[in-house]
Amino acid sequence: MCVELENKAERDLFLKETNENKVMTRPIWQLMYRLPMYLHCQRDGQKNAEFLEERIVNIPSSVR
Repeated sequence: MCVELENKAERDLFLKETNENKVMTRPIWQLMYRLPMYLHCQRDGQKNAEFLEERIVNIPSSVR
């Protein structure tokens, strides 16, 4: 499950506040082209992926 926030600043604030309150949330993913083993690989602009990476947070499906 995930939520999309307005921008990276809002995402980071959401992550900080939820994790400080013991609700484990995390950014959705790190784009693979940024990993050292893929830096040399061909790719396109990745604009949509970068847009989503800055805004989407995984949330737990249940909280104890």
